Amino acid sequence: MCVGDGILPPGPLSGAVGGKVKFNTTLSPPTKPFLSVSWTFKGVNIITSTSVNVTSPGHTNRITLDRATGALELRSLVLGDSGEYSVSIIQDGGQQTQGNTTLNVYEDISGASITGSDDVLIEGQSSTNLTCDATGSISTREWMKDGQPLQPSDRVTFFENNRMVSISPVNISDNGQYLCQLSNPFSFAEASYGLAVNYGPGAVTILGPATATVDTLVVLYCSARTFSPAAFTWFFNGLQKDVDEAGYVIEKASYSHSGNYTCRAFNDVIDKHATASYSMQIKGRLAQRDTGSQDRGQQGHQMTPTPTTSRAPGQRAPDAPDTPTTSDAPGQSK
Repeated sequence: MCVGDGILPPGPLSGAVGGKVKFNTTLSPPTKPFLSVSWTFKGVNIITSTSVNVTSPGHTNRITLDRATGALELRSLVLGDSGEYSVSIIQDGGQQTQGNTTLNVYEDISGASITGSDDVLIEGQSSTNLTCDATGSISTREWMKDGQPLQPSDRVTFFENNRMVSISPVNISDNGQYLCQLSNPFSFAEASYGLAVNYGPGAVTILGPATATVDTLVVLYCSARTFSPAAFTWFFNGLQKDVDEAGYVIEKASYSHSGNYTCRAFNDVIDKHATASYSMQIKGRLAQRDTGSQDRGQQGHQMTPTPTTSRAPGQRAPDAPDTPTTSDAPGQSK
């Protein structure tokens, strides 16, 4: 950083393409005008002012000199205006003062993008590079992942002033949204990229009852930890069943459904599978212990029992009234 020798404030100055900038001096207007004021850019004179102003062709209609303080305004900035500027002022008494500073001109950032590999990334096996590019003047590049700054590690390395980030090998934790933010003093842009790392299947589990009752509905459910959707295959006692979903449904359980169930989860993207097994026992219903439940369930059909008494043959029932009897001859009507 160049510092003016008591004439120009500390630099550098910044300007945007198409904009303007003013090089102010620290001098106050003198009682008598300066004898001369001269500005140079990269050692080449751009304006000298004595009794008249002499301006270089490349700066005609682009600069204005404040004769009272020696300040210079530069307009319609282009990238080529970046560089070192010097001023030399000769005061009325012949004293000469000088100063210099630097101007940086920035172009707006546009067209930001992140490019990555088109290959299928597999956990623990693949590597990838993400590259952030844009047009314009880029002062800084910063990387974010899922809203947090992306930090370097033994697997994450930055190159070319953060233009590229390398991840080797990729891990499950690398899945997510990446953001590249680019900036300069006058412009800002960003680009995003979704990174997908394939993994699994792993941690295959079967959920369901260990025992079930005959004639009831039974559902077994298979789950697997995987990035790509898994394809499921079911086996019962070693024989493949015609079920290709996560759920295995038995509409009406019977004793023959007792046995060992196996679920195989398959990731066709990386050609990998994993299995889990589960044992289930089908049992009969418990016998009813409430004998009165049958009578309570027969409402409207309740019957009153008739008492009976045991007696010897020919013996009259006790307390029975004497009733006369009449014997009818065969064929005789009453």
